[in-house]
Amino acid sequence: MEQSVIGTETEEARLIERAVSLDGNAFGRLYDMYVDRVYRHIYYRVGKVMDAEDLTQQTFLKAWQAIDRYKKTKSPFLAWLMTISHNLVIDFYRTRKDRAYVDAEIIVDETGPGPEQVIEARFEQQQVRRAILRLPKDQQHVILLRFSEGFRNAEIASILGKSEGAVRVILHRGLVALRRVLEKEEGQC
Repeated sequence: MEQSVIGTETEEARLIERAVSLDGNAFGRLYDMYVDRVYRHIYYRVGKVMDAEDLTQQTFLKAWQAIDRYKKTKSPFLAWLMTISHNLVIDFYRTRKDRAYVDAEIIVDETGPGPEQVIEARFEQQQVRRAILRLPKDQQHVILLRFSEGFRNAEIASILGKSEGAVRVILHRGLVALRRVLEKEEGQC
């Protein structure tokens, strides 16, 4: 298993090196590797399929336009893409009059045991999503990057341009606030 991870990292490094040299095929392979994660992250932030598709396309277009300036640092290539997508989502909401997130349907894997469990899971996901969207923007973003995308605190710090300690504080405060929101909603039911 370790060899496949190392092989993937080596393959990614070679693809990045070729893409930096403006090899469109290499960049296309990087696109294939990361498009789903970038799309999922953006979709969770904007809530509409069309908007998420457009912003995902813009993310990769901007990445291609800047690929010759990409420098391998402590952050992985995916973190660089997430930074671009984060900035585009911010711009997206700046240009809109309605800056509130849209309550969107979250897709649930329906291969579960039965319709009752699927409906319950969908309801819980919607409830958690609405609760997350009530948090301050920095807490939303850190929680989504950590738990939806699986980034470590150091990677989140790199994406957001913050210290790792600041990310830990934002995450802790966000989880405390999230618990309060969910408990308050549960008490209202």
